[in-house]
Amino acid sequence: MRKVVGLAAIASVLAFAAPATAQEKIKIGVSYPTPTHAWAAGMNWHAEVAEKRLEALYPDVDLILVNSPDPSAQASALEDLVAVHQIDALVVLPFESEPLTDPVLNVKKSGAWITVVDRGLSQPGIEDLYVAGNNPELGRVSAKYMKGRLKDGDNIVILRGIPTVIDNERFDAFMEEIKGSGINVLDHKHANWNRDDGFQVMQDFLSRFPDIDAVWAQDDDIAIGVVAALKQAGRDGNGMFVVGGAGMKQIIKGIMDGDDLIPIDVLYPPSMIATAMDATVAHFKSNGPIAGRYILGATLITPENAESYYFAESPF
Repeated sequence: MRKVVGLAAIASVLAFAAPATAQEKIKIGVSYPTPTHAWAAGMNWHAEVAEKRLEALYPDVDLILVNSPDPSAQASALEDLVAVHQIDALVVLPFESEPLTDPVLNVKKSGAWITVVDRGLSQPGIEDLYVAGNNPELGRVSAKYMKGRLKDGDNIVILRGIPTVIDNERFDAFMEEIKGSGINVLDHKHANWNRDDGFQVMQDFLSRFPDIDAVWAQDDDIAIGVVAALKQAGRDGNGMFVVGGAGMKQIIKGIMDGDDLIPIDVLYPPSMIATAMDATVAHFKSNGPIAGRYILGATLITPENAESYYFAESPF
């Protein structure tokens, strides 16, 4: 199945690249998990849309996209990308870090250029380029917004993600930023980046705390569950607001329409794999260096800029 990814995050580099000379196709493999939740479905969509753009722009580039349902299948897919397709470069979002480290290392040993996305490998130095969202910044930006909206003595609850390094980075940065503000964190619980869990955890918070002024849901899927619980309990008024994160189109559309309950969002874009693809193509097409770490900003999405982050046809 030949598809690809890409986002015009490095469009200026690509636009001014020298015309391609007649040569063998540049083969770039793209490997990532089969969608199991909305964010990953959005990632797939951005990948497929960008495939058409990049291959149309560069006829000598062949982007081969494969998604895999588990770490073992992804490891096998990487072997095929080398043995069957003889790729020149790999863009990979590992299903899990540890099981994919050796398979990616083997691709590296074949001579391929490596771009790793979002979830790092367990051994440093394998990748040539690392592209990811800024998890600590997502926490800080969320806390800064809450500090601007709330006053000393106001109460919040926090719904966290899955117990992972990513969740810890977001939570720790949020707590550090909010320190000394006088805002009370009544409780925090994991909701596993899942709207059903978000609904259940928020129901528990509402039953235990009669006075909640705001909610940090950390993730848009969680936020949807939180809103459902608030509305069911009739506690979605009186200035209550929820801060989520990621950039789900349903949330962005609400912000564009002036939703008071979820007035802003913090970006953790599923299009980051497209950014990685653009950078990988630029490695072959640009006369400038493309290597190192590319950490995307955690942009605060407001009614003023929301339209720029709204993709109506995306599943996320």
